[in-house]
Amino acid sequence: MSAVPDGKKLVRSPSGLRMVPENGAFNSPFSLDEPQWVPDKECPRCMQCDTKFDFIRRKHHCRRCGRCFCDKCCSKKVALPRMCFVDPVRQCAECSLASQKETEFYDKQLKVLLGGGNFVVVLGTSEKSETMTCRLSNNHRYLFLDGETHFEVELSRISSMQILTDGTSPGGGTSRASGMLLHYKPMGSQDAQQLRMEAADDKKVASLWLAAMHKAAKLLYEARDQ
Repeated sequence: MSAVPDGKKLVRSPSGLRMVPENGAFNSPFSLDEPQWVPDKECPRCMQCDTKFDFIRRKHHCRRCGRCFCDKCCSKKVALPRMCFVDPVRQCAECSLASQKETEFYDKQLKVLLGGGNFVVVLGTSEKSETMTCRLSNNHRYLFLDGETHFEVELSRISSMQILTDGTSPGGGTSRASGMLLHYKPMGSQDAQQLRMEAADDKKVASLWLAAMHKAAKLLYEARDQ
């Protein structure tokens, strides 16, 4: 492995080159660990089409799930940023589809979260509200809220997240995200705190930010359940 700037290092694993944080504690909360590969001796046949492996039909491991497949069932090389791979890696059909769907989050929605949105924020049971800009930190580990005051919410300490809607949108379409209700544990505390956010001035930008946060929550919970 070799050291590179910004607290990251280049690591070579059996699956390929990965750019990971120097300190594992600083991993993105959306990241997934590399899977354990199914041992070659335990997979005499493709785990998708049941083709028997021989000298001609070689076995390949999916870099996302670790299962064993023939070349036909594991031929796609797809980007896998959740495991910090530098280049696209070999994945089975099911995993490549999942990774392709996540590409939209990393290419578009993550930028929306980093850009932030303006919200009216109420902390706990207080009746006092404050207009604040909420954005995701560059390392993806915190929500920064800035107004007259500043505080942070660590994503790993969020216990529940609910996206609030404003009912049916004009024209009878689907409802639009208008706010968010969070429960989280502040650093150094085991008691859950409630945070309520309602879209402030630019409701369109806020709605896009909330939609991106909804997708982020799905990745967050998936990473926790790994």
